[in-house]
Amino acid sequence: MIKTFIRKTTATLLLTTLALPSMGQDLLARHAPVDVKMRAVDSVAIQRLFQQENLEDPAADLYPNWEENFINAFGDTELPQEYKIDLRHFCMPTTNRVVTSYYGYRPRFRRQHKGIDINANRGDTIRSAFDGKVRIVEFQRGGYGNVVVIRHPNGLETIYGHFSKNLVKAGDIVKAGTPIGLAGRTGRATGVHLHFETRLLGEYIDPAKLFDFEHQDVTGDFYVFRGRGRGTLLGKHTPSELVADGEVAEADMAQAEEEVSYNSSEQAFDSKAARNARAAKNTNFHKVRKGETLSSIAKKHGITVAKLARANGISTRAKLRVGQILKYS
Repeated sequence: MIKTFIRKTTATLLLTTLALPSMGQDLLARHAPVDVKMRAVDSVAIQRLFQQENLEDPAADLYPNWEENFINAFGDTELPQEYKIDLRHFCMPTTNRVVTSYYGYRPRFRRQHKGIDINANRGDTIRSAFDGKVRIVEFQRGGYGNVVVIRHPNGLETIYGHFSKNLVKAGDIVKAGTPIGLAGRTGRATGVHLHFETRLLGEYIDPAKLFDFEHQDVTGDFYVFRGRGRGTLLGKHTPSELVADGEVAEADMAQAEEEVSYNSSEQAFDSKAARNARAAKNTNFHKVRKGETLSSIAKKHGITVAKLARANGISTRAKLRVGQILKYS
């Protein structure tokens, strides 16, 4: 009887001992991804900060100024030898597929046609090709008629002419696909159509090199501009190539957000880690601009210098560098 009890007790202890490492490993495995998810959320928040800044002052590293009263504002600006234009996350300006006039010299009128004309019906909705900020909205009686110019973070400016009605105003921030006007024939136009131009620093680029209206698609993921409109296309992406140039793709941003949405029944044991992850999701960031100090940044976000310094593990007298990322909540 005693031997049987000893055997059973020994077996139970052995099984428990063997199970403990597995349980420990399981707990560690369930805890470990939290740090990864928190870093992913930080990346999402930082990426959103960059995106917002790029929309408020798009392609600021490329353009010397922001003018709202004329189109050709960069005549004396030196063009970059090479500039990579991101064509992803686009929207076709119109669902119409018929190009009625292409880019190039028009012998009949003895002038250069600086964009392409796409057939349209009066009142058709025209949309912004990319995220961006509206730079010009005006009426030109002898030229574009009702015209909208949008500057985009990818470096392009897109011009939309002959609207019957403008739907945006200068300074508006738009997303790819935002309605910006209704098709018409205002200005110098012989029929209802969309006149569409693409420029970089005022330099014309044939829109057909970037947009395929017949197939309602862009011609590649990137266009490498190399002066005077000449350039090279870089091909279509695959799902494994959604992250490029250190950017967090929208799909990955959504996935990161989804990963920090914990199911309470599955993660009840780990409420502290879940709270930390949710806190990371709500963290806000500030990108240091020229002339800013800890004091000015703290004042801007309504916190104390001490709290701002503590959140970033720096001294209250620390010198900041332009482009530095600071957490402020």
